[in-house]
Formats: sequence, C-alpha cells, structure tokens
Amino acid sequence: MQSLWMLVASLLFACMGVCVKFVAATHSAVEITFYRSFISLILMFGLVRLRGVTLATPHWRWHVSRGVVGFSALFAYFYAITLLPLATAVTLNYTSAIFLAIYLALSGMRLRSGILGALVVGLLGVVLLLRPTLHAEQLVGGLIGLGSGVLAGMAYFSVRELGERGEPETRTVFYFSLVSSVCGGVWLLFSEWHAVDLRSGLLLLGVACFATVAQLAMTRAYTRGKTLMSAALAYSTVIFSSLFGALFWGEVMDAAAWFAIGLIILSGIAATHFSRASPVEQD
Repeated sequence: MQSLWMLVASLLFACMGVCVKFVAATHSAVEITFYRSFISLILMFGLVRLRGVTLATPHWRWHVSRGVVGFSALFAYFYAITLLPLATAVTLNYTSAIFLAIYLALSGMRLRSGILGALVVGLLGVVLLLRPTLHAEQLVGGLIGLGSGVLAGMAYFSVRELGERGEPETRTVFYFSLVSSVCGGVWLLFSEWHAVDLRSGLLLLGVACFATVAQLAMTRAYTRGKTLMSAALAYSTVIFSSLFGALFWGEVMDAAAWFAIGLIILSGIAATHFSRASPVEQD
C-alpha cells in the first residue's frame, strides 16, 4: 500500500509540469528551479519543525551530493518542458528508472542479463520518440530531457541510500531544497532576473507546492514501498501529463509516439525488476 503514494506523487508532478510550462513564458528555467527550491525550503522547514524532526545528520555528504545532482536534474527537466510537449519531456525524464537500475547494479548488486534487454528496449523507445522531432530546437530539448533522466536516476539512487540509512523523508527533502536553493541562487547572481507579478507568482507557488508534496509522497513510496511497484506507478505521470497537454496546449501525440512511450515504460519497469537487491524486494 505504501507504493500507492507514487500515484499521488505522479498526479502532483504532472500538475507541477503544467505550472512550469505556463510560467516559462516569463521566467527562465533556472529562475523556476530556484523559486521552486526556495519556496519548498520554507515549506519543508515548517514541516520539519512541526514534526519535531532534527536537522542534525551524519549523512550530510549524501545530502549534498543528492542536492547538487537533483538540482541539475531539475533544471534540465524544466528546460526540456519549455522546449517539448509536456508528455514527451516527462517520458524522457522518466528514463530515470532505467538509469537507477544501472546505478544499483554498479553499486554491487548482481547485474542480471535481463537488464541488457531492458536497456535495448528503452533506447529503441527513446529513438522512436525523438525521431519525429528532428529539427534543431526539439532535438536539443530531447537530449536535455534524456540528460534529466540520467541525473534523476542518480538522485533517486541517493534517496534510496538515504532511506536505507534511516533518514526520514522530511529531512531528505529539506536538505535537497536547501542545496538546490543555494545552487540556483549562485547561478542567478550571474544571470538575469525577471520581475514576479501576481500571475507568475501564483504559478511559481504552484510549482513549489505541487513539487514539495509530490516529492514527499515519492520519497515515502521509494523508501517504504516496493521498488518495482513504485517505479511502475511513477509512469502514470505520463498519462496525466498527456491529458493536461491535450487540454491546455492541444498536444495530441500519434500512435507511433505512444508506442515509443510504451517501450520506455516497459523498459523502465523491467530494468527495475531485474536490478532488485534480493528476493525480499520481490512482489
């Protein structure tokens, strides 16, 4: 049942993507990333105090590395959303499950032969998904989206390791927001700021609020639920995003694109299945 938290996270992540795509008309990807992280930091600080969770941790190196990689993944993801249809950007970001399986294998887990097949299927899906969008802007966006998946997989690996070390999800999300805010703030010292009006302010607040609650639900799903079930349910974000994309921007994908998305989803679930640590994790 804990894995079902991923379904809640998926809907909220899709809502976050909608807000990102709207606010990108007036703000850069790094600005959106900063505001998302800083507002989340304020919210998480209040939640940490409310729950009485101490911020002291012996695992600060893991938190710092997770924060830096997570910030990079988030920036790449938001940038991809500005360049691609929402469902396409989400799908490329969710190749993270494939890369998470690779990181788990490299960390010492036994590499099963099935992972190789899953990777081939996933790669085929990515190629098919990007093939109809070969002109320069969307090709660049596609590569950036894929890069966000590589980085997100690394960030989720850190989340998993922190969970196994007994770190509560509130502390994990708090330190991610803190490190990401610092990274974004330093970047913006050398970049252009845009004024925040009522409309963009509400959208930025929506990005942060949706993301914060979604991340708490996701963290709980990965740390307390079944890894395979959580990874499978995560792909419902693609469905929610495609519905929102069609509703707000008329982004209707053809059968070939959905076939490619299906391949990526299957490969992600298969990669997670073949990289499980032990029979205890089996569903």
